[in-house]
This record gives sequence, C-alpha cells and structure tokens, in this order.
Amino acid sequence: MGSFSSFALSIISAAILSRYFDKTEYGTYRQIIYIYNTLLVVFSAGLPRVFSYYLPRYSLANGKDIVLKISKVLFLAGFIFSIFLYLFSGLIATILKNPELEIGLKYFAPVPMFLLPTLGIEGIFSTYKKTIYAAIYNTLSRLLMLLFIVLPVILLQGDYLYAIYGWLVVSIITFFIAFYFKGIPFKGVGLEKSTLKLKDILTYSIPLLIASLGGIAMKSADQFYISRYFGAETFAEFSNGFMELPFVGMITFSIASVLMPQFSKMIHEKSEVHEIIQLWQSALMKSAMLIYPLVLFFLFYASEVISILFTKEYIASAIYFRIALITNFFNVIMFAPLLLSMGETKFYSRLHVVFAVIAWVGGYIIVILTNSPIALAIFSVSKLILLTLVAFYYTSKLIKVNFFQLFPILKLNKLVIHSLLSLIIVTYTVQKLFLNLDNIFTISILFISFILILLLTSKLFKLDYLSSLQPLLLKFKFIFKNK
Repeated sequence: MGSFSSFALSIISAAILSRYFDKTEYGTYRQIIYIYNTLLVVFSAGLPRVFSYYLPRYSLANGKDIVLKISKVLFLAGFIFSIFLYLFSGLIATILKNPELEIGLKYFAPVPMFLLPTLGIEGIFSTYKKTIYAAIYNTLSRLLMLLFIVLPVILLQGDYLYAIYGWLVVSIITFFIAFYFKGIPFKGVGLEKSTLKLKDILTYSIPLLIASLGGIAMKSADQFYISRYFGAETFAEFSNGFMELPFVGMITFSIASVLMPQFSKMIHEKSEVHEIIQLWQSALMKSAMLIYPLVLFFLFYASEVISILFTKEYIASAIYFRIALITNFFNVIMFAPLLLSMGETKFYSRLHVVFAVIAWVGGYIIVILTNSPIALAIFSVSKLILLTLVAFYYTSKLIKVNFFQLFPILKLNKLVIHSLLSLIIVTYTVQKLFLNLDNIFTISILFISFILILLLTSKLFKLDYLSSLQPLLLKFKFIFKNK
C-alpha cells in the first residue's frame, strides 16, 4: 500500500508536469531525476538495507543506537553527494550534451543531503512489525512532494527550476518528518550502545552495493545513450514510456520479502528439495496470476493509457511502454531470495557486474549500428530477460533440479492464453460501444469488463485468481471483525 501511494503520486506529478513544460524542459527535469537516482545507489552504499539485517539481531535499546549510527553515516554520504553534484554539474551537462543541466543540478545539489538520511524507514518498521507507519510516511512524504513540486509550476506558471525549488523545500521538511518517524518504534526506550561497528555495517553493505551498482549501471545505460545521442525530446518520450508496470514491482517485492526468510530457514534446516520447489512454484503462480493479466491488458491498451497519462503529444512513448512491459513476464521469476538465502552473494554481484558491462558495450554498438532508440529499448529488455534466465538456470543447478521443474511453463502458458482470450472478447464486444478510448472512464470500463470476464471463465481453465488475494481479504476481514 505504501509502494502504491508512492507510485500513484509520482505518476500524477509526471502527468501534470508533462502538460505544463515543453518537451525540452520536461526532458531536462527528467534528466536531473535520472542523475539523482543513478548516483543515489553509489552514495547510499547499500546502507538502507542494513536496517532489516542487523536490527532483528539486537535489542530495542541497541536498535535505537544502530538507527542513529546509520542515519549519521547516511547524512554524511548525502553531504558528500551534494558537493559532488554541485562541483561536477558542468561536467555532467557536457557528457549528456545539455547545457541547461548545469544550472538545474546546481540548484538541485542540496537535496541529497536532506533526503539520504530519510532512507531505510521501511526496513526499520518491517523489523518491528509496524509497517502501517511506513505506509503513512510514504504517502505523506510523496503527497508533500507532489504539492511542493507541482503547485509552484501551476500557480506561478514557472519553468522546471520552480519544480527544483519545490524539491529543495520539501526535502528539508521530509528530513525532519523522517527523523520523527524513525523514533516511533523506540518511544520510551532508553539508548544502549550496541557492539555493531562501522566496519561490520560496511562488510555487509559493500557486496550489496556492488550488485546495486551493477543493476543501476544496466538500467542507466539506455537512458544515457538516448539522452546523449537522441536529445532531450526523445529522452522525454522514452522516460514517459519505458517503464515496467509498477504493480509488478509491488507484488514481487512483497512476495520476495516473505520468501527470503522462508528459504533461508529451509536451507539451514536442510529441508527436502521438493519442499523448496513446491514453495517456489506456489509463490511464482500466485504472483503470475496477479501480474500476467495486468501486463497483457496494458499491452493491448498502451497507446490509450499513455495518452491519458501524458496527453497525445507523448503518443510516441507507447512503443517504449509496450517493449518495457515484456520484462514483466519474467519478473515473476524471483531468483534473488533463493540465491541470497544460499549465500550466493558473490555470484549475485558478479552477475550484475557482467551484465552492466554488456549493457554499456552492447548499447553503444546498437546505437552505432542502428541509430534507433527503439532498437536500444529492445536490447535493454532482451538483456534483462537473459540475466533472469541465467540466474534461474544457475539456481536450478545449485539445488540439483531440472530447470523446468522450477519453471512451470505449461501453467504459465495456460494463464497467458486465458488472458488473451478474455481480452479478445473485451475488444470485440465492450470496445465496440465506445468511439473514444482516450479517456480514463472508458479504459476503466474496459478494465472492469476484462476482470469480470477473466473471473467468470476462470473455472473453464481451472485457474483460481482469487486464491492470490485470499490472504489479504482474510486480513481485512479480521481487522474489521475486531473493530
């Protein structure tokens, strides 16, 4: 729920700014965000993920000291990040061939100093089973960002720098809100010095940093080449279109968070291989039942969705959206929990580094040979699919089972066929009633019709879609019953 609120407010912000900026201005703004997100992985050094690893191993009083200690390190990292952005803004602008970036990055430079210490809140609240506070914080902070970034542009008819001014103000406010929230689990608890040292923290975080750097390098390669070789306008179209379906990340992240300790326990206790396979296939099919129908629907109506979100001016973004959605068919293969629970962190890091090299070298070759941003997008998706299959094949070798024992391809094919048939019914019946598909009301009707047809015909294909939602429904029933 916290992830969904973050995504929804980000999309609203992008949709509004797309309408108020011209393509060059919007492209410059998105380039600044791209640079920030790319460098964020480097300067955060895997530290936000340390909370969920170390906090469960210490008392609450020690935890208070650990949170304070790591937050101080994050603030220092943010301060260095800010100086780096300010000093190297000119060089970054030259590399990306956009002189306007230098001004924007200089104004944006103080933001990381205030935002880096806010990272890791999800890990803290997950450890102490207070995830409702993480959802509240995410919603509140994103809502403030939406207001402070978008309102100055709307009310003052300002350019992209007005949005940057809003970023700076809201980052300071968020800084103080985050520290209040980080203290919630420790109310009334005295601080006790923990034995955890900075060396221990870095020993855990550095391998994760290397893997994260490889991951961000892979994702940033295509953005870099499109930004440098095709200009700000094409970058704006690419940015608004080349995105995986956010619901997929929310679903897989939630399931992976549960699988990791389960696999770790099973491997530690040397459980039978068939038990691991059974758990894996169950998790994979439940996530696929939620993900595949959504992906196929958005593939069918990509142009309409892009037009609704970003206006018809960005209709060219639809091709990038369709290409990116292909990745979501493979995202259900969550190899990280199983690999990391077996202690294969070195392979995990090496894999990401190797594919980062492939992304940059291969991306450059694609640009030189084709001079096509679409070809670059296709290469990017192909590379991510290959990474997933390599990791999955390696995992199957580790637990000594056949690749197709872990990957229930026949069941997944049945799921795809059922979704496609349901979409064809929607396309040739419900869609005929509407002349204009480029509005949110029509798309909503089509989506509801698609889901209803999917559910009504599910028994014919022996598919139980509601089983994936059953735990959530039971949870809500329990809450309301107690109230």
